[in-house]
Amino acid sequence: MRAMQWWVDGYNVIRRDPALASREGISLEAGRAALCARLAEVARISGERFTVVFDGAGAGSAAAGGTVRVIFSSARESADRVLARLAARGGAVVSNDREVRRATARAGAIAVSTDQFLARLDTLAGSPSPSDPYLKDADAEPEARPRPRKGNARRLPRKGRAAARALDRLNKPFG
Repeated sequence: MRAMQWWVDGYNVIRRDPALASREGISLEAGRAALCARLAEVARISGERFTVVFDGAGAGSAAAGGTVRVIFSSARESADRVLARLAARGGAVVSNDREVRRATARAGAIAVSTDQFLARLDTLAGSPSPSDPYLKDADAEPEARPRPRKGNARRLPRKGRAAARALDRLNKPFG
């Protein structure tokens, strides 16, 4: 199985995870390094490739290695716009930002909420998840106009199933 490319909204993930947010409280660089270390461990286990995108041109450095790459947006472009552009390359984009998720869907990539992603990382680490992220994503921003749903009410919508399959790849050992 070929490794999937994951595009991660760095500060969005850091600020949704209490452990990472506490590291960011020490310094931005400490928060970035903690996120990259966590993703490097997941990449080592799963064989997936991660690119973390942060706002701020020349905003310092972030420890990354192996299959974790770090990109800082330029002064003229936000990290959200960089993620939207990278989504055109395929893979999965991790963000709770509504515009990033819409651009991801338009590009044909898989949109995964930050909360779903962190819940899966917690599961991989062995810590219990507070709720099932596949059934309910209460913290995500609501869509502008909900449409009536069709089909089986017990089955996730197509985009939800795609996100679930992408997250399931993180459970598979590399090899």
